[in-house]
Amino acid sequence: QHNLRASHRGCAATIGNFDGVHLGHQAVFNALREKAQQLGLPSTVILFEPQPMEFFQPRMAPPRLTRLREKLIHIRSCGIDRVVLLEFNVHLAALTAEEFVQQVLLDGMGIRHLYVGDDFRFGKERKGDFALLQKIGAAQGFSVQSMDTVCHDDCRISSTRIREALAEGDFATAEHCLGRPYQICGRVGHGNQRGRTIGFPTLNVNLHRRVSPVRGVFAVRVQGLAEKDLPGVANVGTRPTVDGEGRPLLEVHLFDFDARVYGAQVGVTFVHRIRDEKKFSSFDELQQQILLDASRARKILAI
Repeated sequence: QHNLRASHRGCAATIGNFDGVHLGHQAVFNALREKAQQLGLPSTVILFEPQPMEFFQPRMAPPRLTRLREKLIHIRSCGIDRVVLLEFNVHLAALTAEEFVQQVLLDGMGIRHLYVGDDFRFGKERKGDFALLQKIGAAQGFSVQSMDTVCHDDCRISSTRIREALAEGDFATAEHCLGRPYQICGRVGHGNQRGRTIGFPTLNVNLHRRVSPVRGVFAVRVQGLAEKDLPGVANVGTRPTVDGEGRPLLEVHLFDFDARVYGAQVGVTFVHRIRDEKKFSSFDELQQQILLDASRARKILAI
C-alpha cells in the first residue's frame, strides 16, 4: 500500500505540512536532528501530498507558501536525512488514528521517536491527537514529544501569520518569520508574447498552485539568471485586463535585460508591494500604469 521499504524502518520523525519551512519548522528540524543523532537513527520528515485540507476542501485550502519542490529543498538544507512523502488519498483518509499509527508509523517506518505540534490532529474524523499518540507510544515503545512554539515579537510564528503578512504586503514580518526573504521559485515558461508588443517583455513563471499567497504589483529581485540578482517589476494575478484566465500567473519584467531564458529555473524575491492588481479599461491605460509601476520599482530598488 505504501512504498515504505524495510530499509526505511527505524527512525526519529516529525509529521506535518511544514508549509514555508519557517523558523518554527526549522527549530523542530534542529531538535529532531539532535534526537536522531542521540538514538543513532535517521531524522525523517513525513509529509502528505496533497495537504489534507487540499484533499478535503480544495476551494477552502489556504494558498501554499512553498510548492513541494521548494519545500524539499528547504528541508534538505536543514540537514534532515530523509523525507517520506505519503500520498493523501481516499485510502489514507479512511484510516482511523489507531490504524494510521499501526500501519504507517509502526509497520511502515518502525518509528522510535515522534515530534508533533500540540495541536496536531490525524486519522479519520481527525480523532487522533497528542494524547492518543502518547498512549500508543507508551504501549508500543516509541516516545512522543510536543514542539515548542517559536515566537517573534511575542506572536507565534505560523504559516497562517506569514500568509497574512504577505497578503498585506508586509514582507519584513514574513522575512522575520521565515528567516529569509519571501521568494517564489519556478521555471520560465512561454507566455503569449503580448508584453513584447507594448515594449515590456516579461518572464512568465509557473506558480504550480491554484491560489497565490501574494497578489498585485511588486518590486522584485530575480536569482538564477546572472551572477548577481537582477532587479525588476512583477505582477501576480489573473491578468484581468488581458483575459482573466483564472489561474494566478507570475510575470516579471527585468530592467535592462532582454535575453531569452525559456526553461531557466529562477527565484523571484519580493521586496515591496507597489499596488493591488486592477482592471484597466484599455491597453493604453495599462501601458501607462506599467511605466509608472516600473519607475516606482526602480526607485525602491535604487537603480
